[in-house]
Amino acid sequence: MSQNETPLYTALLQHAKRNPVQFHIPGHKKGKGMDADFRNFIGENALSIDLINIAPLDDLHQPKGIIKQAQDLAAEAFGADHTFFSVQGTSGAIMTMVMTVCGPGDKIIVPRNVHKSVMSAIVFSGAVPIFINPEIDKDLGISHGITVDAVEKTLREHSDAKGLLVINPTYFGISADLQKIVEVAHSHQIPVLVDEAHGVHIHFHEDLPMSAMQAGADMAATSVHKLGGSLTGSSILNVKTGLVSANRVQAILSMLTTTSTSYILLASLDTARRQLATVGREMIDEAINLAGYIREAVNEIPYLYCVGSEILESEAAFSYDPTKLIISIKELNITGYDVEKWLREKHNIEVELSDLYNILCLITPGDTKTEADLLIAALRDLADEFKEMAAEHEKIEVLLPDTPPLALSPREAFYAETEVVPIEESVGKISAEFIMVYPPGIPIFIPGELITEDNINYIRKNIEAGLPVQGPEDPEIKHLRIIKND
Repeated sequence: MSQNETPLYTALLQHAKRNPVQFHIPGHKKGKGMDADFRNFIGENALSIDLINIAPLDDLHQPKGIIKQAQDLAAEAFGADHTFFSVQGTSGAIMTMVMTVCGPGDKIIVPRNVHKSVMSAIVFSGAVPIFINPEIDKDLGISHGITVDAVEKTLREHSDAKGLLVINPTYFGISADLQKIVEVAHSHQIPVLVDEAHGVHIHFHEDLPMSAMQAGADMAATSVHKLGGSLTGSSILNVKTGLVSANRVQAILSMLTTTSTSYILLASLDTARRQLATVGREMIDEAINLAGYIREAVNEIPYLYCVGSEILESEAAFSYDPTKLIISIKELNITGYDVEKWLREKHNIEVELSDLYNILCLITPGDTKTEADLLIAALRDLADEFKEMAAEHEKIEVLLPDTPPLALSPREAFYAETEVVPIEESVGKISAEFIMVYPPGIPIFIPGELITEDNINYIRKNIEAGLPVQGPEDPEIKHLRIIKND
């Protein structure tokens, strides 16, 4: 088949054109049984392909027809042996990767800055995480990748590990030397799992970091919806067989996936793959150039700094995605969250992420110079409004969370007997909860880690800044759940 074809999407259109009488779910029956306001907003076209796994439309849990054809085309486009569609987002695909290679008591090597879905999968599987500390950028206050040396050292100490998970690229677009990391892991016969949530586009342009499949990784969970043009919640899981079994992957993914799969999401994956495979390079090239235009303009604005290739100073920051605009605002003496709110209220601009010291803006093929100029003008306005505060501030010391020691496996801690205590009394106890700032969703504490005073202070600093600290049962985060009688 040609990459210009869309077997799944085309079959859905043909099915809708036949307009069969439906005595099956969904109960809205092409919108006729739905609230009229919502029906009119969504439109007849979308509702006509909101279908279920009836025989002519194949079944995601055991694909043999149009879904299999669509997945085979995606595998060809991404250089994989097998590609599996996910309607559970990349979180579902990440959990599948971990649970494919790990069972109770098995070791898995992971960077400490992993997404919460990795830690959730570790709890579900009963695996034991062996953490590699990522390289920290103390100027920006963000984590980068892991080094080849750190991987080699950890593999020598834990040669019985069942898998190595790598983030490529990070939320901020920074990549480690993935190809060398894969070579080292494979020399120990250990499969490499890649969290590629923020890198669907990198496979299709030579000026971007190397993709997981290009580097020879065994599995990669990739968010097509984030940067590849599909609908929110749709992702793929790319697999190379040898150290992992595609049949095992399918079985685990099926366990984690709803049986009421969304054909709208599946169709968007089919068409996004076509666009990436046929015109992706040209579209991404325009996005790279537009990002460069913004970066150059921002770096002419007083007190602002937009990160460029100068960040590539180590194996942990081996390459980067220039379409991710990391804009440091700390010299303005305000937080990234202050900037996020200010841009929303003053210029009707929404950013991808803010933290204590930065904002992150994503440039995709969906952006044009019009949006770019609006962002540049808003940031000039920002710098002008806060220039007096910037002139008064002393050098800001970047506050970073520690990596707490792991006292219990996450699964043991999650299912242990627990109690709730005031947060100020939790220091020195073992956490029974996840605590993170989302986005990016990197845990400050995971179940089983020792609670430290420094990290409690870091949590308080984020709360004071208005950043979205999540995880604990207490939404005000005045109390934490800890292991009882630890």
